[in-house]
Amino acid sequence: MRFKLLASVLASISTVLCGQAVAQNYPAKPIRIIVPFPAGGTSDILTRLIGAKLTESWGQQVLPDNRPGANGNIGADMVARAAPDAYTLVLMDVGNLAISPSLFPKLPFDILKDFAPVTVVSYSPHILASHPSMPARNVKDVIALAKARPGKLNYATGLGGAPHMAGLMFAYRTGINWAYIPTKGGFANILITTTGEADILFNGMLATLPHTKSGRLKLLAVSSEKRFPTLPDTPVVAETQGLEGFVTGSWQGVLAPAKTPPELVARLQTEIARIIHTPDIKEKLSSQGADPIGNSPAEMGKWLASEKDRWAKLIKATGFKLEQ
Repeated sequence: MRFKLLASVLASISTVLCGQAVAQNYPAKPIRIIVPFPAGGTSDILTRLIGAKLTESWGQQVLPDNRPGANGNIGADMVARAAPDAYTLVLMDVGNLAISPSLFPKLPFDILKDFAPVTVVSYSPHILASHPSMPARNVKDVIALAKARPGKLNYATGLGGAPHMAGLMFAYRTGINWAYIPTKGGFANILITTTGEADILFNGMLATLPHTKSGRLKLLAVSSEKRFPTLPDTPVVAETQGLEGFVTGSWQGVLAPAKTPPELVARLQTEIARIIHTPDIKEKLSSQGADPIGNSPAEMGKWLASEKDRWAKLIKATGFKLEQ
């Protein structure tokens, strides 16, 4: 019995020391971060920003790899199937990932079993914005306009993503009906709204705010719980009667394949959290409407499970289905 106990203790010590050695030598080659959306969106912006800083810190190239399609599921699946060595990661709107199980019954991966959460990088509330020619000036005007023209108000969105769910929840809570114009998401939402092809959108603040500042889009409201510090004069959607507690946004996070050694996950989380809280990066994010987070892998995993349940309830209540 004593020999078995001693062997078990020695094996545990060996595992810990081996894990520490792997973490100390990581990274020994370039890291690829899959961005499962087109270039120009929030995920792409953050990946390039953080990737450049990781390259500086570690002396290894951290390369973004845009693999858009299927609401981010194509790129996410690539990471779920990748070797669990922390050299292939995904940075994406993890809110999208939490929505997917309710919309894609044949999803090739399980979001809670096939990924190792690393950290939520930032939260960027959605901006409710319109083409400048739209007569609406605020949320109440949008509701009134939509009710006066049922099914006529055009809403730009990548189908099944977090911005789409924001529009779905807004319509469900207010009883309006608007026409969705499907896009590839992210920057495509912005593009067709600035050109006037679409009337309105909910979209991540980090990617959308510059276009409201330039006047190409009209800023109507923000979807955070409270007024955003950098936009103190812009109302939040939740201030409107009947929309209390309305909170949506772009939750950007990093995940690795399941079974990635915890020591490597911890090293990634520590370095990413350090980077996003350095004064220059924090200021850059805040000025564009994103709050740096950098929480622990366990906290991210718990949040992901909670979001999965949240959107499943909305999708069930509305009966919404994607055409497969």
